[in-house]
Amino acid sequence: MRALMHRVAVEQARGRTPSLIGGVVRDGALVWSGACSMVEGHAPDTDTQYRIGSLTKSFVAVLVMRLRDEGRLALTDPLEKHLPGTAVGGATIGQLLAHTSGIASETPGPWWERTPGDLRPELADVLGETPVKHPAGRRHHYSNPGFALLGAVVARLRDRPWGDALQSEVLDPLGMGRTGLLPQQPAAGGFAVHPWADVMVPEAVQQTGLMAPAGELWSTVDDLARWAAFLAGGRDGVLAEATVAEMRVPAAPAEASEPGAGYGLGIQITRHHGRTLIGHTGSMPGFLATVWVDVEERLGAVALTNATSGPAVSGLAADLLTITADAEPAFPAPWRPADSLDAALLELAGAWYWGTRGYGLLVHASGDVELRPLVGQGRGTVFHVEPDGTWTGQDGYYAGETLRAVRRDDGTLSHLDVGSFVFTREPYDRQAPVPGGFPGWS
Repeated sequence: MRALMHRVAVEQARGRTPSLIGGVVRDGALVWSGACSMVEGHAPDTDTQYRIGSLTKSFVAVLVMRLRDEGRLALTDPLEKHLPGTAVGGATIGQLLAHTSGIASETPGPWWERTPGDLRPELADVLGETPVKHPAGRRHHYSNPGFALLGAVVARLRDRPWGDALQSEVLDPLGMGRTGLLPQQPAAGGFAVHPWADVMVPEAVQQTGLMAPAGELWSTVDDLARWAAFLAGGRDGVLAEATVAEMRVPAAPAEASEPGAGYGLGIQITRHHGRTLIGHTGSMPGFLATVWVDVEERLGAVALTNATSGPAVSGLAADLLTITADAEPAFPAPWRPADSLDAALLELAGAWYWGTRGYGLLVHASGDVELRPLVGQGRGTVFHVEPDGTWTGQDGYYAGETLRAVRRDDGTLSHLDVGSFVFTREPYDRQAPVPGGFPGWS
C-alpha cells in the first residue's frame, strides 16, 4: 500500500536515520512490510536483525507469568521470597512487572546501556545504596533495574540463565529463530546521528550482564510479527490466552504527564486515534524499536531503526496500524444464532430493574450474558458463564463480580444478584427480597 510506504519513507527522511523498516500484522500473519535506507538498493528486509531494547521486558514478563501459572510464584509474593538478600525484598513480583515497586529508573554508576556488564557483577551493583525512590505500589515509576531483578528470579527458579529459559520456553515454540541475546547476520549496525549536522558515527554494542533482561534482545520484523500475534491471543504451550489478556490489563496508574499511557504486566498501553494499543517500545544506543497491537482490530505493527534518536518509531508503528485499519477495516465475525439455548437461560433475557433504573439482559449463543442500561450511561458489562452456573463480570464496574440467577423454592425465577445488588423484573418488585423492603407504589 502506497500510504504505508509513504509513511515509512517520511519517517526515515524526517528522522534522519540510516535505515528504517516497518511491518503490519493482520490475523496473526505479516501482511505488509516496507523499508527505506540511506543507501539506495540496500534497504533492510524482514530478516534483518535490530536491537529491540525494552521490548525485551515483555519477553521476561512472559517467563515470569509462566512461573505464576505453574504455581512456582505469585504476583503478590515479595521479592525476598524468591531472591533473598536484596535491598528491595519487600517489593512484590507484580509491582516489579508493573513498574510500581518504587525502585530507581536506572542503575548507579556509569550509564548501563553504554558500559559492559562486568562493571555490575552483583545485584547490589545494579541497585546501589539507595534504590527506593517512591513507596511501593503508590505510582508508576519505570525501572530498568526492576527487570534485572525479574530476570534473576527466572534464573533462580529455573536453575539456568534466563536467556536459556527464554529460548526453550518461548522463542523456539513461537518459531522466533532470529531473536536472541546476540546479533547474527544479517544484522544492522547501530549509529549515532549528529543532531545538528548530517554526519554519523557507529555506536558501540555492549553486553550488559545482569541488566540484560531490561533491554538486550535482537530481533527482526518477521519474528516480531509472531510476537505481535502472540500478544494478541497467546499460544498453547507458551502462555494461555487468558494469561496474556491479564498482562494487557492496566496495572499501574498513568502519569499526569502522560494521561493516554498505561502499563500492564510487562506490557505498555497507549491510546492512538481512539484505539487502545498494547505492546512495548524499546531503545538502546544505536537502535529504536516498537511493537503495537490492536486486539479488537486483530492488527499489529512493527517499526525498527538503527539510530540512537531521531525517528519517532512508536508513532510510526501506531500510524501504520491506523492507516491499515482505516483503509481496510476488519470484518466482524458474522452473527449466528445459538444451536439451542436452555429454557432457564433464555428466561433471563429482557428487562430488569436495579431499584428504579432499567437494564436489559442479552443472552449470547456462548452462554455469556450482557447487562446494559436501557437508557443513558451506567454500569454494565459482559458476564462470562462459569461451570457452576454463575457468571463473572469481564469489564467495567462489575469486573470480577458474580451474577447469580436466584430462584424461589418452587423453581420460579425471583431476581438477579449482581455482587449483592438485587435486580428485579419490576421496579422495587415486592415479591423479591429487596433490602430494606418496599411498601409498593400505590
